[in-house]
Amino acid sequence: MTRRDIAGPLLFALALACSAPAPASAQDQRGLSDQQIFLDLEEQWAAAVERNDVNAVSAILAEEYVSTYDDGTQGDRSGELELVRTFNQRIDESAIEDFTVKAYTDTVVVRFARRMVGPRNGVRHEVTFRYVDIFVWRDGRWQCVASQSTRVAPR
Repeated sequence: MTRRDIAGPLLFALALACSAPAPASAQDQRGLSDQQIFLDLEEQWAAAVERNDVNAVSAILAEEYVSTYDDGTQGDRSGELELVRTFNQRIDESAIEDFTVKAYTDTVVVRFARRMVGPRNGVRHEVTFRYVDIFVWRDGRWQCVASQSTRVAPR
C-alpha cells in the first residue's frame, strides 16, 4: 500500500475551513499544542481518504500541492483528489508513531510513521510508511503544499 493506495500520509480533513487552528507558532484558543493540532489534522486526513471524502481532503491541499510517493513518482492536487475519490482498500488498523512537528512562523513540517494493517489478496498485510508533510497557514487555515512518503522495510 503506497500513499497513492491510501492517499497520504498516511495518510492522509475535515471541516477545517469551519474550525481552522491558529498559526502553529502559538497555541489556538482551545489550548491545543502544535503537536495535537497536527496529529488531529493527519488523523482527519486519513479518515477522509478512507471514506472517499474528496471535499475534506480538498480543504487540506493547497492548489500547488505536490506529493512524492515511495516509488519516486510525483502527483499533484488533482491526481491526489482522484486517488481519494477512487480509494477502495480496507484498513483494519492504523497507528501513528514518531510524530514530530516543527513550526516556522506560518510554515510547519510534520514527520511521522504510520503503520497500517489490512487485507491484500485475502491475506493480512502490514505496511509502514514514513511521511513528511509541509503545511502553510493561508486563508485562515492550514494547507498542505507538499508530502513525501517512504516505505519502511519490514523488520
